[in-house]
Amino acid sequence: MFPITVAPGQGAWIAGPYPGVELKVLRRDEATGGVTVLRKFQAGITVPAHTHPEASESVYVISGEWEEDGVVHGPGTFFQVPRGDRHGPHRARTEVLSLTIFDGPLTVS
Repeated sequence: MFPITVAPGQGAWIAGPYPGVELKVLRRDEATGGVTVLRKFQAGITVPAHTHPEASESVYVISGEWEEDGVVHGPGTFFQVPRGDRHGPHRARTEVLSLTIFDGPLTVS
């Protein structure tokens, strides 16, 4: 038996830190403040360049296409951004669904 299980349809989508971005929290680490989330980006939105000062971010693109610096990232792409590194802007060419892990509190600056 898995100690943490989230079945399809469980959990609610909540507003993300930017308009057009929604999050579904799958797991929260009480010790570190880290979270594992599904993220949904509406087609056409652009997330401005930003940093996560308290967490490194690891992302796996499940579906859709997003673009950064003229490079299109589609399903199966994995990338990681160290804590405090500036990244973006990201533009969702289509609706994008990603599995994202923040190893500390999800803060944005």
